[in-house]
Amino acid sequence: MPSSARLNRRLLLAGLAALPLALAAGRPALAQSADDQAAHGNPDAAGLWRTIDDETGKPRSLVRIFERDGRWYGRIEKLFREPGEDPDPVCHECTDTRAGQKIVGMEILTGLVRDGLAYEGGEILDPKNGEIYDAKMTLSPDGSTLEVRGFIGLSLFGRSQTWIREG
Repeated sequence: MPSSARLNRRLLLAGLAALPLALAAGRPALAQSADDQAAHGNPDAAGLWRTIDDETGKPRSLVRIFERDGRWYGRIEKLFREPGEDPDPVCHECTDTRAGQKIVGMEILTGLVRDGLAYEGGEILDPKNGEIYDAKMTLSPDGSTLEVRGFIGLSLFGRSQTWIREG
């Protein structure tokens, strides 16, 4: 074989050998498993979140989201009250073990399971009406916002709020 043909063949073989590495490096982040995402430092929902009232667009509360025993929970840490509103309300509408408890300190998100940026399989309490809904959350890729959805049965039948990370 002439030397230029050998050189071209070596370059071709070297290029083919490097192809799997190049493809793996170019794999989109969305195709990564939850374990891959956690290992690469992708954000989780742990932290303090500002909730926004659906009707007024004003901040309503600060909710601390945390993990316990592989499940995710959220507790109200602060309420933003309007003049004339009870500054330290209790849940008069609750019908479960939270009935009559103070809303500040109350766990309103329970039992969600993380899969990458999605959290599903839990419940959320609306202290305003005492209703408990199925819940799911989706964290933005940069970790700055959290879409929280409460629904009955099918996710189609519910409502979503966007919570904003504090700090």
